Amino acid sequence: MKHQLYSAVALIALGSALLVAGFAVPPEGEIHSSVLVAFGETLTFAGALFGIDYKYRRK
Repeated sequence: MKHQLYSAVALIALGSALLVAGFAVPPEGEIHSSVLVAFGETLTFAGALFGIDYKYRRK
């Protein structure tokens, strides 16, 4: 069970790093759409892991 939690936390951290990198690389201040898509997919996957875990723990 802890593997899922660690995986979700790592994915969120990676997604956040991608978002920061989008601001740091030229052109500064502009977030490329691929960074936003990758960040959104990362958060969605991490949220799904938490949701699935929660659902089956509550059964």
